[in-house]
Amino acid sequence: MTRVTTKGQVTIPKPVRDLLGIVPGSKVDFQRTTDGKVVLVHLDEKRAESRFEKWRGFLADGMSTDEIMAMTRGED
Repeated sequence: MTRVTTKGQVTIPKPVRDLLGIVPGSKVDFQRTTDGKVVLVHLDEKRAESRFEKWRGFLADGMSTDEIMAMTRGED
C-alpha cells in the first residue's frame, strides 16, 4: 500500500521498482485497462545496466582470478 501526497505523488514500492527495473530517471506511465483498472507501465526499453553488466561475456576463458581482478581494477 502507498499513500498519495498533497501534491498527488506516490512512492512506488521497492519490490515493484525492482520487478519492473525502474530506477531514478525511468519513464513510467499509468494506463487504463478495458476493465477499468489502472496499471503502471515502465516505458524505458532497456533496463538499467548493473556495474557488472559491461563485463558479461568479455573475459576470455582460462583467465586466473588475479588476472580478472587486475583487469577490473584497470591495472596493467
